[in-house]
Amino acid sequence: MPVGGFPGMQSQMTRTLRAPVNPMDKSTVVSIFPKEIHETKNTISPGKFHIDKGSWDKPAILVVGPSSWWKFIDDEQPILEIPCGSTQIANSIVNDYCNGLVGCNMTNSMPGVFWIPGEFDVVTLKLKHQKELEAAKAKQDRFWTALIRFADTFWARTNGSPLCISDEMRIAARELGLAEQKDWMKDFSMLEKLNCKACGSPVKPGYPVCANCHAVVDVELATKLGIKFSV
Repeated sequence: MPVGGFPGMQSQMTRTLRAPVNPMDKSTVVSIFPKEIHETKNTISPGKFHIDKGSWDKPAILVVGPSSWWKFIDDEQPILEIPCGSTQIANSIVNDYCNGLVGCNMTNSMPGVFWIPGEFDVVTLKLKHQKELEAAKAKQDRFWTALIRFADTFWARTNGSPLCISDEMRIAARELGLAEQKDWMKDFSMLEKLNCKACGSPVKPGYPVCANCHAVVDVELATKLGIKFSV
């Protein structure tokens, strides 16, 4: 009898069958990066991964196991499971999060996030993988330095637009003790987005003239500062 001859027959033949999971297949993702990491892989299951904020003193860890994706063959066969080992999953979490971040070159300048095969807690991690932690810290320190350079450049090129400063750049300034020295770190409540009524471009609070179209956006402040304009 052809498939589909009875109600529900096709859904039964194309059901997913998952093989037993190897309980020894574990890898540990380690983060000393002071920001939460959320990674979602829509094509695999399990596919949602969360890592808490980490630090040098208290690394955050996430132990992952294998995940799978499924391949459809035809209506008469169960969907084929394609397993992905824990090392593939851990490597994907680290690479997909870090790759493409400003200041990250995926070699010696990147967030302090890495993975190691096996299952570890924080105590065992510090005892057995101190070298890996030190290497991650060195890479992260270079990442912070690179972000500071980018932030200074973006701030100058955009005439002090707060929109050009990312969360990672602000974290870098705090981590390197430079928050008080950088104009782009000063009281962000005063650097909220304002738009020029003439052209719509963002205008930095405290400056009465739009840098884009040169319209006066704050007449009172311009008068107070004694700014005069030729007609």
